[in-house]
Amino acid sequence: MKSLKELEEIRQRALESVNLRKERNGTRVVVGMGTCGIAAGARPVLLAFLEEVKKRNLQDVIVTQTGCIGVCRLEPMAEVYRPGEEKVTYVKLTPEKVRRIVAEHIVNGRPVTEFTIGAADKQ
Repeated sequence: MKSLKELEEIRQRALESVNLRKERNGTRVVVGMGTCGIAAGARPVLLAFLEEVKKRNLQDVIVTQTGCIGVCRLEPMAEVYRPGEEKVTYVKLTPEKVRRIVAEHIVNGRPVTEFTIGAADKQ
């Protein structure tokens, strides 16, 4: 590093590489890991998403976590963001449900509607 300009360029590259809000081409799965989610079983759900993505070698899928999504009675919850599509919110998740979500929604593009927030409100 020889100048302040070079340092600023390094800073910009680093910021761009960690910017999670930046538009991405792949699918993003966000698991609610607030205390309410963890108490309801979100940790095994998060691990199941990570395991399925790794097992299927899905290169364009990012699994992240967030705090409370806001509907504690429906935890564990996860949101799936696919480019050009509406966000899908899944509720009352289990590792078994995660396997089906990955196979049907993330791989084949068909949301599993019976696990969504809209279906939970009808119960």
